Amino acid sequence: MLELPVLGSETAPQPAVHTANGARLVYVETYGCQMNLNDTEIVLGILSANGYGVASRPEEADVILLNTCAVREHAEQRVLERLNHLKPYKRQKPWLVVGILGCMAERLRSRLLGRNALVELVVGPDEYRKLPQLLEHAFAGEQGIAVRLSRVETYDDIEPLRTEGISAWVSIMRGCDKFCTFCIVPFTRGRERSRPLNSIVAELQRLSERGFKEVTLLGQNVNSYRDPVSGADFADLLAACARAVPHMRIRYLTSHPSDMSDKLIETMAAYPNICKYIHLPVQSGSNRILRLMNRGYTVEQYLERIERIRQVMPDCALSTDIIAGFCTETEEDHQATLELLRTVRYDGAYMFKYSPREGTRAWKWGDDVPEEVKLRRLNEIIALQQQISYEVNQEREIGRIHEVLVEGPSKRNPEEWQGRTDTNKVVIFPRTPECSVGALVRVRIHRATSATLFGEVLAA
Repeated sequence: MLELPVLGSETAPQPAVHTANGARLVYVETYGCQMNLNDTEIVLGILSANGYGVASRPEEADVILLNTCAVREHAEQRVLERLNHLKPYKRQKPWLVVGILGCMAERLRSRLLGRNALVELVVGPDEYRKLPQLLEHAFAGEQGIAVRLSRVETYDDIEPLRTEGISAWVSIMRGCDKFCTFCIVPFTRGRERSRPLNSIVAELQRLSERGFKEVTLLGQNVNSYRDPVSGADFADLLAACARAVPHMRIRYLTSHPSDMSDKLIETMAAYPNICKYIHLPVQSGSNRILRLMNRGYTVEQYLERIERIRQVMPDCALSTDIIAGFCTETEEDHQATLELLRTVRYDGAYMFKYSPREGTRAWKWGDDVPEEVKLRRLNEIIALQQQISYEVNQEREIGRIHEVLVEGPSKRNPEEWQGRTDTNKVVIFPRTPECSVGALVRVRIHRATSATLFGEVLAA
């Protein structure tokens, strides 16, 4: 049973502190994936339209919302620890409303609410439209829960509240129909439903007019997108977006190997503003484990898709997800995963220990790989992939000229700036007069680590 922080005694609700213009202030902390970041923008869009202001710090807020992720146990534990840290804010401002949003809210539901609990509001990812009403009830002293999943909600008519910048997230669909045995997403975000193509294109055009230079299309499995009006697929959507905003870079996350069609690959190759980078999660190099995971493809089928991508787009960068220590994974299965890494030679990877999630099919099978074995296998995967990433960068990147989108000063050295290639690699370079946030500069690479490229800006 998860333990939640509790207050020493109940306190009667007090009127909220207001800003000069009378608006209550809301502060949102986001945990997890890019979908959660976009959901936070949707939440802020809804609340802003209903008269709320945005606080830059939690101590300024009348409402603190934690937008959560339930994909891995570690993410949930971070949120529970953060709730403990919020207790002093509640003591200082008894009227403060603390709420949990997102996947963790959907998964844990009523366990997050209780007498004397710090949390007064629990709202799942399909119920954000109810937030203004639920908050009003919370200010009146009522706890609220809204976690029902929807088969139709896409927030298509909601304008996300974005800060000014150069990159934006745009959700094109919600939910998932794949039902991988390790994954909680279909149970916390519901079944797949897609936004209309025209509304997505219109949102990109508005972002372009506001000065954004890059957009990432988001979904649990973007390449299973289907326009509910015309039936257009994800390749059609990509092409429409590329034509509508030819001066914006277009990325997307995340793809499922079973839906990586020839049409999609050829569409990516056809448009220069569609970035040549694909994140294609494989999860394991063992066919036996892939069957247990219900991934829907074999290693051989996955490798055929990789080969096709490289035939059509030789310079396309590839990354993946790997899970170490899934149920019943043997040393032979683990070695098959290492062999897959050697075969594909990804530019990068996201690598994790298996984390059982209650409610998934795999939860019933137990967690039979010892923790020390999981950790050892994960470390071997990480070490091999880091070596491969380093070798790939030495072989392919040294001397290469990239068009880099300037993001701003480097975090380590403000005299150096950083940007990103269309293959999604970070580049560090000395600042020159051409360097301004949002500019595209040509950079020749002269040095590389496993994760970062270093170069010099070439004269225009």
